[in-house]
Amino acid sequence: MSAPTDTVAPRATECYAEIMSGEISQRDLRMRSREIMDAVERGESFTVTRDGHEIGELIPLRKRRRFVTRSEFAAMSRSAPAIDLDRFRADQDALIDSALDDPYAR
Repeated sequence: MSAPTDTVAPRATECYAEIMSGEISQRDLRMRSREIMDAVERGESFTVTRDGHEIGELIPLRKRRRFVTRSEFAAMSRSAPAIDLDRFRADQDALIDSALDDPYAR
């Protein structure tokens, strides 16, 4: 005879709801890291707690594109602020010591 479904399903649902709540304990992270990391990979975020105190966050990394098309770059450049090249160079000169020192001299 199989187990009644109403006794099995609530437990699975409770576990899922507990993990998906967004807050997990350090112990849960250690014991169920694969399940939690799978959820992070799907785009979910979690706050990790220790003794009831928030200590960190698990957030999915944004996937960065490596290539920007020429038209996208041109569109972004059009909305960028204009740069006064003389003022830019003066700012650089003020911050950088132009005297070349021997890095091995002590």
